[in-house]
Amino acid sequence: MAKPTTIKIRLNSTADTGYFYVAKKNTRTMTEKMVVRKYDPVVRKHVEFKEGKIK
Repeated sequence: MAKPTTIKIRLNSTADTGYFYVAKKNTRTMTEKMVVRKYDPVVRKHVEFKEGKIK
């Protein structure tokens, strides 16, 4: 069977609140780590979220 092109990743907040999003990423087109500015409801601000593994 072929390896899937998309994987699930965990976007962890850089504000160290423990809040995270779960997103899909195409591993063939995006080879580097994903960094996105999204809303963190714990600190009520937009902060950077960096990619981490889902355990």
